[in-house]
Amino acid sequence: MADARAQLAAAVKLLGYDRGTYELLAVPRREVTVSIPLRRDDGTVEVLTGHRVQHNYSRGPGKGGVRFSPSVDLDEVRALAMWMTWKCALLDVPYGGAKGGVRIDPRRYSAAELERVTRRFTSEISPLIGPAQDIPAPDVGTDEQTMAWMMDTYSVGAGHTVLGVVTGKPISLGGSLGRASATSRGVVHVALAALRHLGLDPARSTAAVQGFGKVGRGTARFLAEAGVAVRAVSDQYGAVEALGGSGLDVVALEAHVDATGSVTGFPGGVPLDGPELLTADVDLLVPAAVEGVLHEGNAGEVRARLVVEGANGPTTAAADALLAQRGVLVVPDILANAGGVIVSYFEWVQANQAYWWSEDEVEARLADRMTSAWQQVLAQSQRHGVDLRAAATSLAVQRVAQAHTQRGLYP
Repeated sequence: MADARAQLAAAVKLLGYDRGTYELLAVPRREVTVSIPLRRDDGTVEVLTGHRVQHNYSRGPGKGGVRFSPSVDLDEVRALAMWMTWKCALLDVPYGGAKGGVRIDPRRYSAAELERVTRRFTSEISPLIGPAQDIPAPDVGTDEQTMAWMMDTYSVGAGHTVLGVVTGKPISLGGSLGRASATSRGVVHVALAALRHLGLDPARSTAAVQGFGKVGRGTARFLAEAGVAVRAVSDQYGAVEALGGSGLDVVALEAHVDATGSVTGFPGGVPLDGPELLTADVDLLVPAAVEGVLHEGNAGEVRARLVVEGANGPTTAAADALLAQRGVLVVPDILANAGGVIVSYFEWVQANQAYWWSEDEVEARLADRMTSAWQQVLAQSQRHGVDLRAAATSLAVQRVAQAHTQRGLYP
């Protein structure tokens, strides 16, 4: 939470706002902590703890994921809710920020136990959520099945099916086409725009992608389809680099991963130490795995001219400063990986209208939102003479503060 508030304080200072504005935006508007009694499959009873925090809803209902993780605590959820407020405002999505979670290691529980946890958690927070109040979505440790259980539980209480209460649902239950690949596509839309901004032709550019999961895998595929030579990729088990001067055959690599579970051993490339991928001689680096991978110890060795953050928080503050000194352009996560939030918004719109769009429509509208946001952040950066991260945060804070000013204080 300290990091989130520090970023807010910097944005408030840049924008020239007073202390009252900072205090108004620094604390959540509403939060709840609930006990979740669980009857285990063996008949024993265990009590878990869950949270839901609504940081801000001046621009619309709350929006944010639900995570099942042993690290969940109220402070973490507060920070994540604040960052969701800025992300939604930055992409001009009519939401405020929210977040929720249950302190649980889902790997240690059966599917039936996880269903009971999900349903009881939903029941406990149901007075706070709804299509016009707060719309949960999947996050760490949860998925579309979790959202189906949440939607059903809420609907039972309402007495009718409420498709718009959550997003990230299965397609058969009101999910949106294009959502599974939305984050990856958003990363690539921004990456291509940033390459062009630097005067680099994507068709003649090279890239390295750290992580080959939900975000990294799609990012590598879409970069390759755009003509970018993907020179190296990695996962938690290792990394692989292209032979010669061409890029990896990403389609063949995906087939290899499906067959073996890892990028290691791919016959179309040569082994590479995972950490070396971050300092590969490429134009574009996409860290799409975990937080803190670019730090003071390796940022000085990064050779890419452009870093686009597919993961949340992959660059430490110290690394940010070093990369800026060396002229490396960093596109922050708040912008780069916002594609999932945008298509979640599209899913909510479709559910409320009971009218679903084609995948082409979803992708065209996603591209428009991402490129528009990129242009606005770039303009803010140039206007204030700050890096893209400060520009993105300040632009988001400006929009939320404007909503507060226009609405006024009650009473």
